[in-house]
Amino acid sequence: MPHPHTAPEDGPRLPFFLYGTLRPGQRHYEWALRGRTASEEPASLAGLMLYEGPGYPYAVAGVDPARTVRGELVLPQRAHYAEVLAVLDRLEDYSPGGADNVYTRIATEVTLDTGGAARAWVYLAADPLAGRLRTTGTPIPSGDWVRDSADPAVRSR
Repeated sequence: MPHPHTAPEDGPRLPFFLYGTLRPGQRHYEWALRGRTASEEPASLAGLMLYEGPGYPYAVAGVDPARTVRGELVLPQRAHYAEVLAVLDRLEDYSPGGADNVYTRIATEVTLDTGGAARAWVYLAADPLAGRLRTTGTPIPSGDWVRDSADPAVRSR
Protein backbone atom coordinates (compact mmCIF):
# COMPACT_ATOMS: atom_id res chain seq x y z
CA MET A 1 0.00 0.00 0.00
CA PRO A 2 1.37 3.44 -0.84
CA HIS A 3 2.60 5.53 2.05
CA PRO A 4 1.13 9.04 2.14
CA HIS A 5 3.50 11.94 1.85
CA THR A 6 1.96 15.24 1.00
CA ALA A 7 4.58 17.75 -0.09
CA PRO A 8 4.54 21.43 0.65
CA GLU A 9 4.16 23.65 -2.40
CA ASP A 10 7.95 23.79 -2.70
CA GLY A 11 8.21 19.99 -2.37
CA PRO A 12 9.77 17.55 -4.79
CA ARG A 13 9.10 17.92 -8.51
CA LEU A 14 7.93 14.35 -9.03
CA PRO A 15 6.24 13.03 -12.15
CA PHE A 16 2.54 12.14 -11.89
CA PHE A 17 1.03 8.67 -12.17
CA LEU A 18 -2.20 9.23 -14.11
CA TYR A 19 -4.84 6.52 -14.48
CA GLY A 20 -8.02 8.20 -15.78
CA THR A 21 -9.10 11.27 -17.72
CA LEU A 22 -5.60 12.78 -17.58
CA ARG A 23 -3.99 9.89 -19.48
CA PRO A 24 -2.76 10.73 -22.98
CA GLY A 25 -5.69 10.62 -25.40
CA GLN A 26 -8.31 11.25 -22.70
CA ARG A 27 -10.42 14.38 -22.35
CA HIS A 28 -8.54 16.26 -19.62
CA TYR A 29 -5.09 15.48 -21.03
CA GLU A 30 -5.72 17.73 -24.00
CA TRP A 31 -6.26 20.97 -22.08
CA ALA A 32 -4.29 20.21 -18.91
CA LEU A 33 -1.12 18.55 -20.19
CA ARG A 34 -0.68 18.59 -23.97
CA GLY A 35 2.49 20.49 -24.86
CA ARG A 36 3.55 20.75 -21.19
CA THR A 37 5.15 17.33 -20.68
CA ALA A 38 8.80 16.30 -20.90
CA SER A 39 8.05 12.56 -20.89
CA GLU A 40 5.18 10.09 -20.77
CA GLU A 41 5.54 6.35 -20.33
CA PRO A 42 3.30 3.39 -19.44
CA ALA A 43 3.46 2.35 -15.81
CA SER A 44 1.51 0.56 -13.09
CA LEU A 45 0.91 0.92 -9.38
CA ALA A 46 0.39 -2.11 -7.16
CA GLY A 47 -1.86 -2.24 -4.12
CA LEU A 48 -4.71 -0.12 -5.47
CA MET A 49 -8.25 -0.92 -6.58
CA LEU A 50 -9.87 1.17 -9.29
CA TYR A 51 -13.56 2.11 -9.03
CA GLU A 52 -15.95 3.65 -11.54
CA GLY A 53 -16.82 7.25 -10.85
CA PRO A 54 -19.19 9.67 -12.57
CA GLY A 55 -17.18 9.90 -15.81
CA TYR A 56 -13.79 9.28 -14.20
CA PRO A 57 -12.24 6.63 -11.96
CA TYR A 58 -11.18 6.61 -8.33
CA ALA A 59 -8.13 4.70 -7.08
CA VAL A 60 -8.36 3.38 -3.52
CA ALA A 61 -5.57 1.92 -1.40
CA GLY A 62 -5.94 -0.89 1.09
CA VAL A 63 -8.44 -3.07 -0.76
CA ASP A 64 -6.31 -5.88 -2.16
CA PRO A 65 -2.49 -5.76 -2.22
CA ALA A 66 -2.48 -8.04 -5.30
CA ARG A 67 -4.39 -5.50 -7.43
CA THR A 68 -2.60 -3.24 -9.90
CA VAL A 69 -3.73 -0.03 -11.59
CA ARG A 70 -2.54 0.78 -15.13
CA GLY A 71 -1.67 4.29 -16.19
CA GLU A 72 1.04 6.58 -17.44
CA LEU A 73 3.93 8.25 -15.68
CA VAL A 74 3.89 11.85 -16.89
CA LEU A 75 6.66 14.32 -16.13
CA PRO A 76 5.76 17.97 -16.75
CA GLN A 77 8.36 20.21 -18.39
CA ARG A 78 10.33 22.11 -15.76
CA ALA A 79 8.99 25.49 -16.97
CA HIS A 80 5.39 24.26 -16.63
CA TYR A 81 5.69 22.18 -13.44
CA ALA A 82 4.14 24.62 -10.96
CA GLU A 83 1.29 25.42 -13.37
CA VAL A 84 0.58 21.73 -14.04
CA LEU A 85 0.65 20.93 -10.30
CA ALA A 86 -1.86 23.71 -9.60
CA VAL A 87 -4.14 22.62 -12.47
CA LEU A 88 -4.10 18.96 -11.40
CA ASP A 89 -4.72 19.81 -7.74
CA ARG A 90 -7.74 21.94 -8.75
CA LEU A 91 -9.08 19.31 -11.15
CA GLU A 92 -8.79 16.61 -8.48
CA ASP A 93 -10.43 18.78 -5.79
CA TYR A 94 -7.27 18.57 -3.71
CA SER A 95 -5.92 21.27 -1.42
CA PRO A 96 -2.98 20.53 0.91
CA GLY A 97 -4.52 20.09 4.35
CA GLY A 98 -8.06 20.55 3.00
CA ALA A 99 -10.82 18.90 5.04
CA ASP A 100 -13.18 18.48 2.06
CA ASN A 101 -10.76 17.00 -0.48
CA VAL A 102 -12.21 14.55 -2.99
CA TYR A 103 -8.74 13.16 -3.66
CA THR A 104 -5.53 13.16 -1.71
CA ARG A 105 -2.14 13.52 -3.42
CA ILE A 106 0.57 11.17 -2.19
CA ALA A 107 4.09 10.28 -3.27
CA THR A 108 4.65 6.61 -3.96
CA GLU A 109 6.68 4.24 -6.12
CA VAL A 110 5.35 3.12 -9.50
CA THR A 111 6.63 0.37 -11.78
CA LEU A 112 7.61 1.33 -15.32
CA ASP A 113 6.66 -1.00 -18.17
CA THR A 114 10.23 -0.69 -19.46
CA GLY A 115 11.55 -1.97 -16.12
CA GLY A 116 12.58 -0.21 -12.98
CA ALA A 117 10.63 2.07 -10.72
CA ALA A 118 10.07 5.78 -10.18
CA ARG A 119 8.74 7.92 -7.36
CA ALA A 120 5.60 9.80 -8.43
CA TRP A 121 2.58 11.75 -7.23
CA VAL A 122 -0.74 9.95 -7.46
CA TYR A 123 -4.24 11.14 -6.57
CA LEU A 124 -6.23 8.64 -4.47
CA ALA A 125 -9.83 8.88 -3.30
CA ALA A 126 -9.82 10.65 0.07
CA ASP A 127 -11.65 9.33 3.11
CA PRO A 128 -14.59 9.04 3.68
CA LEU A 129 -15.15 8.56 -0.09
CA ALA A 130 -12.61 5.72 -0.14
CA GLY A 131 -14.55 3.92 2.62
CA ARG A 132 -17.82 4.19 0.67
CA LEU A 133 -16.16 2.92 -2.50
CA ARG A 134 -14.71 -0.09 -0.67
CA THR A 135 -18.20 -1.15 0.45
CA THR A 136 -20.55 0.02 -2.33
CA GLY A 137 -18.38 1.09 -5.28
CA THR A 138 -18.26 -0.56 -8.72
CA PRO A 139 -14.74 -1.97 -9.13
CA ILE A 140 -12.78 -2.10 -12.37
CA PRO A 141 -11.09 -5.47 -11.76
CA SER A 142 -8.56 -5.10 -14.58
CA GLY A 143 -7.22 -1.86 -13.08
CA ASP A 144 -7.26 -0.22 -16.53
CA TRP A 145 -10.01 2.42 -16.71
CA VAL A 146 -9.36 3.39 -20.32
CA ARG A 147 -9.58 -0.22 -21.49
CA ASP A 148 -12.45 -1.41 -19.31
CA SER A 149 -14.57 1.59 -18.40
CA ALA A 150 -18.33 1.01 -18.39
CA ASP A 151 -18.55 4.25 -20.40
CA PRO A 152 -18.24 3.40 -24.14
CA ALA A 153 -17.15 6.99 -24.87
CA VAL A 154 -14.00 6.39 -22.82
CA ARG A 155 -13.10 3.22 -24.70
CA SER A 156 -13.54 4.91 -28.07
CA ARG A 157 -10.92 7.61 -27.40
